[in-house]
Amino acid sequence: MTDTLQMPPAINVLLPAIGSSGDVHPVVALALALKARGHRATVITNPIFQDLIEGEGLGFLPIGTIEQARLAIADPDLWHPRKGFEVVARRVMVPAISEVYRHIERHADAATVVAASGIALGARVAHERLGVPLATVHLQPSMLRSLVDMGKTGNIRISASQPMWFKRGFFWLVDRLVIDRALKPALNDFRATLGLAPVDRVMQRWLHSPQVVIGFFPEWFAPLQPDWPANTHLVGFPLWDSAQSSPVTADAEAFLNDGPPPVVFTPGSAAATLHGYFRESVEAARQLGIRAMLVTNFPDQVPADLPADVRTFGYQPFSALLPRASLLVHHGGIGTLAQTIRAGIPHLVVPNGHDQFDNAWRIEQLGLGRSIPQTRYRADLVARTLRDILDDDAMRGRCIGVAPRIDPAAAIREAGDLIEALAGGSERHAVTSAPRTARQL
Repeated sequence: MTDTLQMPPAINVLLPAIGSSGDVHPVVALALALKARGHRATVITNPIFQDLIEGEGLGFLPIGTIEQARLAIADPDLWHPRKGFEVVARRVMVPAISEVYRHIERHADAATVVAASGIALGARVAHERLGVPLATVHLQPSMLRSLVDMGKTGNIRISASQPMWFKRGFFWLVDRLVIDRALKPALNDFRATLGLAPVDRVMQRWLHSPQVVIGFFPEWFAPLQPDWPANTHLVGFPLWDSAQSSPVTADAEAFLNDGPPPVVFTPGSAAATLHGYFRESVEAARQLGIRAMLVTNFPDQVPADLPADVRTFGYQPFSALLPRASLLVHHGGIGTLAQTIRAGIPHLVVPNGHDQFDNAWRIEQLGLGRSIPQTRYRADLVARTLRDILDDDAMRGRCIGVAPRIDPAAAIREAGDLIEALAGGSERHAVTSAPRTARQL
């Protein structure tokens, strides 16, 4: 039998991805791997990524508009520790529910599997209503709630030593006052139009696919918890960016070649309102007299008066830039964090909200860096912390030692295997347009 005949049947994979570059790039990596296996792969996300996705030869379907993405990025509460989730829910998650569902409804056939971001709630609805096989893909451990050891939720540590009554009560309050309050009304209104029963405790009870949950992070970063869904698979970090087609820009290349490895500062690809972060970063660099690169898609945030060895740059592929840096000061987004680990350099994490506090805590636990929350990010403290990190040879050694443990190709390969298995598994349901009742579900 030839290798071609041994190949699994071609499937149609729809990949809803909601968020910034750090959320979309891993999905592009997965889609490219599925395409290389002979499958159809279509990324469903905001049109701000359309050129990138179609330029890689992948299918594309839009969620929202570029203007809606820009309005979300421009909202100053997006990075607020308490208000940030409400902004994401109102501006991004809720409007996408019906759009993601309708795309799946229109484009699913008998060979379709959906691999969806955990916050693409319309994909979870489509699994219930249409029977399309679903893999939920989580990029960060904070999306998997645990009553054993949760790491951090916001800036609050949830550990195995705390009493169960406290943890149950804490998450009940989080759901009632924040998550369900922002998501349930619109989600259940949409479910009602499809003849589906309402859901409660969206993150606690409903969010994950009952078939396959893929954690795009390794177990050494976030150990598997006994109360995570039984169908959870931790495959590793799936690093991908545009370095192969677009290396660092010419001005960045010239700066890198002009002196010792710089400290790189970035608040994330979607951060447009963090003027204070750049003001304090520039002053810290000035105090230390270090070479520094300020990387941002929104240069209006950067002070006009910069020291001679501090320069501003637009987007750079971190897989090409970070191995040439001495340290990265970043927001704690999971994609940036993983690229930094792979580069073998230390972190100074400056969490604002969302999953960033948990990610920062895990970096500190691994001994790969330090953390200063945005509310305490002031030049004097930043300068002292940077000096401590730069002088810490043991930390640098740990960073270099951990870097080879990241295997993006293996992570993507295992995720692809899980999706192919889901397509041919016994739990596969026929796609149907007939409504279902709550009892049938």
